Amino acid sequence: MGKFRGWHILAGIAAMVLTGILGTVMGLNNTAAFMASCVAFVAVALWTDSRISRRRREAQREAQREAAREAPREPAHEPVQDPALRDDH
Repeated sequence: MGKFRGWHILAGIAAMVLTGILGTVMGLNNTAAFMASCVAFVAVALWTDSRISRRRREAQREAQREAAREAPREPAHEPVQDPALRDDH
């Protein structure tokens, strides 16, 4: 999918065109065909966007898991305390 971020828009436009053609073939008037096309655009664009986002999140989680497996495990360090805050008067 690369860096292009408009796949959901293209899918919505394709659905809009297809719905407009099908609406006209079914005998809907222009207003009804246009309204159905707009509904199809929104539905398909939102669905496609959610699927793409889910796939990217899963890929990012998998990359984080791989990075965590490859990273060397170091023991936890104790926090360094500021000498001015100690009570060694």
